[in-house]
Amino acid sequence: MTSFEEAETEETVTCLHMTFYHPCQDDKMMFRCLNFCKREQVRVDEMAKFGRDSNVCRYNLMDTRVSRIQFSLQFYRKLNSSEFCFEIKNMSKKTKLMVDQTELGYLNKIDLPWKCIICFGDYQILAETQEGESMDYFETHLHLAEAPILQERCLPSLQPIPENGISPSLFPSQGKSPIEIDENES
Repeated sequence: MTSFEEAETEETVTCLHMTFYHPCQDDKMMFRCLNFCKREQVRVDEMAKFGRDSNVCRYNLMDTRVSRIQFSLQFYRKLNSSEFCFEIKNMSKKTKLMVDQTELGYLNKIDLPWKCIICFGDYQILAETQEGESMDYFETHLHLAEAPILQERCLPSLQPIPENGISPSLFPSQGKSPIEIDENES
């Protein structure tokens, strides 16, 4: 047998891609301690903590409005399954954490969806999980967003759109306006 045949099977590693955004990043540089664009290994028995306390948190956010420990991520395997997941827990007593549409108070935790947006204060983080097989460690890959992850949502038009899909607002009604008539008038 050749050394290629004897080599151990290469296993894939679960990777959590996180894209960070804050509107004041250019001025305040709150992400300056994060290692962007390079994958970082985290042992499965470690909890990945995000916050401003560099003695406790692996991922530091340089902002006095961020809690010492803002939130934590725990990697685990579901019971009776080969599926790996992350659990997110809000560690801030002062700030609620939004995971998509779910609001987490202090010490509340949920499974992190495969793709979601995490928000607290003015921070927006897009989290995307890339599946892997390793049971010894996972990786994080941090990115910096240039534009907001959450865009302002435009309110939908209050005019009904007919079944043909053509909006009546596209065709001006040549000076005609709806007339309101009291039901008692004839």
